[in-house]
Amino acid sequence: MTWIAVLVLALIAGTIGGIVGFGSSIMLMPALVIAVGPKDAVPVMAIAGLMANLSRTAVWWREVDWRVVAAFGSTAIPMTALGARTLVALDAHSIQVALGLFFLAMIPVRRWLLASGLRVGLVGMAMAGAGIGFLSGLVISIGPINTPFFLAYGLVKGAFVSTEAMASLLMGLTKTTVFRTFGVLPTTTILQGLVVGSSLTVGSWLSKRLMLKIDAAHFHLLMDAILLVAAAVLLAGAL
Repeated sequence: MTWIAVLVLALIAGTIGGIVGFGSSIMLMPALVIAVGPKDAVPVMAIAGLMANLSRTAVWWREVDWRVVAAFGSTAIPMTALGARTLVALDAHSIQVALGLFFLAMIPVRRWLLASGLRVGLVGMAMAGAGIGFLSGLVISIGPINTPFFLAYGLVKGAFVSTEAMASLLMGLTKTTVFRTFGVLPTTTILQGLVVGSSLTVGSWLSKRLMLKIDAAHFHLLMDAILLVAAAVLLAGAL
């Protein structure tokens, strides 16, 4: 029953994430922590995230901005590896507390970034990649902070979703490589990630038809609510 609930939530999360480019991991992490524990939830989500980002990239393949991917990835890849290596060294309780606090902090930070009128070029994307890459390796879900930088470059709709997904795919490949190298990605965890990722993938394909129908203002409120609930669940579990 737990896994049925996780897969249903993954379908919903994949659809929402496919529409706006993020949110899947935030919605799923509390459920995965309950299902497999905080230590295993991170690598499971890493595998599932790979599938979700691959499907989002495939849906909007022709609109990927490869210059942004190259600039962002040049710094994000090595810093993601460093963040993932740091995560491997932490204990399960610390991971759960860190995830909860990070989700909570993302609410005001995301709103500040969106309201700041931020504008970035390729150099700015490379600089953003360094910080975001490390956070991605450390806490898995950085979409609400990642998103404003891609929007500030001028990407919208399909170009935004596909380019952000491709950049996240590169970070995800880096994380899974580190997790596998240090023995925290056994075959069972990979299979769990593939099962969850299959539901995310279906949601990503369903999202294309809904892309133009969602109200941006209401979505931002929804994301704040999701962040708040996810943080509360994780911190309550840690306590």
